Amino acid sequence: MTISMQNLERLSLAEMEEFVQGSLTLNLSLEDQPAIYSFVEKLLKAQAYRRLSRGQRGIVRRFLVKVSGLSRQQITRLITQWTKTRRVRRQPPQRPKFPRKYKAADIVLLAEVDAAHEELSGPATCHILEREFEIFGKPEYERLRGISVSHLYNLRHSETYRRQRVRVRHTHPSQVSIAERRKPDPRGQPGYLRVDTVHQGQHDSRPGIYHINAVDTVTQWEIVGCVETISERHLLPVLEAMLHQFPFRILGFHCDNGSEFINYQVAGLLNKLLAEFTKSRAYRTTDNALVEGKNGAVVRKHIGYGPIDAEHAEAVQKFFTAHLNPYLNYHRPCGFATVERGARGKRKRVYRREDYQTPYEKLISLDDWQQYLKEGIRPELLQQQARRMSDTEAARQMKKAKLELLGKCRGKQ
Repeated sequence: MTISMQNLERLSLAEMEEFVQGSLTLNLSLEDQPAIYSFVEKLLKAQAYRRLSRGQRGIVRRFLVKVSGLSRQQITRLITQWTKTRRVRRQPPQRPKFPRKYKAADIVLLAEVDAAHEELSGPATCHILEREFEIFGKPEYERLRGISVSHLYNLRHSETYRRQRVRVRHTHPSQVSIAERRKPDPRGQPGYLRVDTVHQGQHDSRPGIYHINAVDTVTQWEIVGCVETISERHLLPVLEAMLHQFPFRILGFHCDNGSEFINYQVAGLLNKLLAEFTKSRAYRTTDNALVEGKNGAVVRKHIGYGPIDAEHAEAVQKFFTAHLNPYLNYHRPCGFATVERGARGKRKRVYRREDYQTPYEKLISLDDWQQYLKEGIRPELLQQQARRMSDTEAARQMKKAKLELLGKCRGKQ
């Protein structure tokens, strides 16, 4: 026996039970949820479901489960709804709505900060947001100042944020008995520098400029310079000018085995400063890892990999001195690791959010830090430089000068 939906109301409880047991065929067309809900409603009404006995209700329930394809729990919920309202309708979603703490304007502001600083790590960016409000008094950063690192990355992946937002020749080692081959030990004192060179590449067989990168081991105070070539005629004046930009006395100078530094001229310069001269050991890649990491995170990030002719070295050097170096030391936070020891004595370097500071902040956090300053450098001058503008204002000013510089350098090639 075959029954269609047109004579649905003539189905008896016996026919329903027969269908459930598999001896009856029904021609039904229930393609979508509204059709299923309408079918359930009509059937319950035609069978006067509320007046049925418990056993009869079970027959109707099993019949609806088999015909509709819904689960027994869902049919139970639909029957409960019908007994209360005499209707079977889809319920609106009951999703909890949580208030948004960070508005669209906050996300746009975060995108602007990332664009200015060229997207630092999460902890470093959080530190900048705190400083913008607490030190520089910018009210628009009030909500962002307390954002967690994990949620900052969430905002960076949001739709609002996404709508807002380029050949290297290596130096060759030189076997010269100059400098002591060992890893320096600063013992918590600033003034022990790690130094390396970065070549900007060649263009049409013409050599490009060289960047000189010097980073203090303890405070990560960083000074970048630029030279036409790494010969003594060009290197020594720039290197001397770079050492002059550090506010504290130079106590040590560590480099790899490149001949641009392992020579008697550089050794004589450091001897005048009474600074120890050390060089990296063979097969110890971590001896100069600090400055090599800064080569990528600072020099390559801001200057890129494109070739720049040597004739632009003076302009690049002026940009480093006037814009990039002040930004790096007073406005760009760095991570300072906390070394923890595991149960078996293994050392692990952990970078916590509170471990991020600008090099200036790290310097003034040292005990009796004024004793390390050069003669004539007063703490008030450093503080004045640090407070002259906010972190993001300094980043924007630096970026504007950088784009003008790179436009001129690349436009003349």
